[in-house]
Parts: sequence; C-alpha cells; structure tokens
Amino acid sequence: MAIEVGAKLEGKVTGITHFGAFVDLSGGVTGLVHISEIADNYVKDVKDHLKIDDIVKVKVINVDKDGKIGLSIKQAIDRPEGQQPPGRPGGDRFPRGGQDRGGRPPFKPGGGKPPYGKSSFGKPSFGKPSFEDKMSRFLKDSEERISSLKKNTEGKRGGRGAKRI
Repeated sequence: MAIEVGAKLEGKVTGITHFGAFVDLSGGVTGLVHISEIADNYVKDVKDHLKIDDIVKVKVINVDKDGKIGLSIKQAIDRPEGQQPPGRPGGDRFPRGGQDRGGRPPFKPGGGKPPYGKSSFGKPSFGKPSFEDKMSRFLKDSEERISSLKKNTEGKRGGRGAKRI
C-alpha cells in the first residue's frame, strides 16, 4: 500500500524519544510523529501523552524522497468545519486593543514626534523629514552611542583576565 500525503491511518506506537514517537503503520512502514504534532497544547514530555503499544490515529503530513514519513496526531483529529484548535493558555500574544501583555502600545519605528512641531535639530518640521535630515539624525545618535560605549569600556582595564601593569 502506497502512503500518500493527507491520508489518515491508524498505527501502533513502537518507540518514544525526547523529540517524538515512532508509529508503525500497515505493512511494517514506520513514521515519526514530531513532538510538535502530538497535541494542540504544549508537550513537554512525549511520555505524558503516549505509551508504547498505544493505537493512534495519524495523518501523513510529508513523505521524503529517502523514505522518511512525517506524521501528525493533532491534524488527524476531525473537527467541525470552522472550529479552531484550542489556543495556548494565557490567550493571544497580542490581545485586541493594540497593546502587548505589559500594557504598552505596539512598537512603531520612528514613532515619537518631536515636541512643539520642530525637528530634533531646531528646524521646523514641514511634513516628512528629508533624507539628509534622517542621515544627520542617525549620525548624531550613532556618535552618542559610540561615545557612551567608549566611556563605559575604557574605564575597565583588561577585561577577560589581562594582566594589570
């Protein structure tokens, strides 16, 4: 029997490793269920979900040209159309309302506006800053960062166990 991607089969768990479980399909063909494909929720240890000789329903998710077969238990579960798998505990990474878990608004590059309608160099800002303004701002910021790094590292003699004279 040829094993095709998308086929749902039953198999017997023959081996368990830290990265997944080996499942014997019909005809002595063996495939691997990766730890990420065992359950919808986080799987810390495969042995918490599967035991050797368990009969499981799996879906073939890939067949490599060298004969390796990738299987999934969580994709083999029949769900009503439109039903989503259960999410992670703790909810969405970015809940609705545009804020992350810390209550901060999402990061926007170049998001802050200079006060009083002026650019950072004292010139009035009329619309978008020009390329030259952006470059001079970048150079100024980068020189400030380099100088502060030098101040913080020059005072520390040696580092990494060098001899002091």
